[in-house]
Amino acid sequence: MEAFLVSTSTVALAEIGDKTQLLSLFLAARFRKPIPIIFGILVATLLNHGLSAWLGVWLTEFISPQTGRLLVGISFIAVALWILIPDKEEDAASNINRYGAFIATMVLFFLAEIGDKTQIATVILAAQYQQFMLVTLGTTIGMMLANVPIVIFGHRLMQKLPLNAARYAASIVFMTLGIMTLLL
Repeated sequence: MEAFLVSTSTVALAEIGDKTQLLSLFLAARFRKPIPIIFGILVATLLNHGLSAWLGVWLTEFISPQTGRLLVGISFIAVALWILIPDKEEDAASNINRYGAFIATMVLFFLAEIGDKTQIATVILAAQYQQFMLVTLGTTIGMMLANVPIVIFGHRLMQKLPLNAARYAASIVFMTLGIMTLLL
């Protein structure tokens, strides 16, 4: 259960102000169809984070527990520092309307998550906890917690969220996890 709760809270915090959250806002403004967008985010996240969690669990088969702990601890600290660098809104493909809200969201969201800090966090969490299903579900729910309100409430919500405070809170969570992993 710890793997699930840590994965959920870590990704929910790390996602605030992330480029995929900006993408959610863009898609909501473009399509104005929240349900297909939400399902597109869900499917893309399940696929991306499922593959990432599998990779995290698989990697631990080839490294010793001590080396794995060291790599996980350092990786958490690196993600903590990475979170402090704000993402920039990236212009999505201009012809996405022709694919519909669900397909456009699923493809764009999956691609935006490749190499993203929440994807890296999913690999790290899966390597640490060795719980493929709990980490995948936790990181997916964390992603949904951060993005569904953006899709539903859009611009009004973005104007009220203190993004820098959320970014610092997420950084502190990752830093704490990294230090705890290295010390324990």
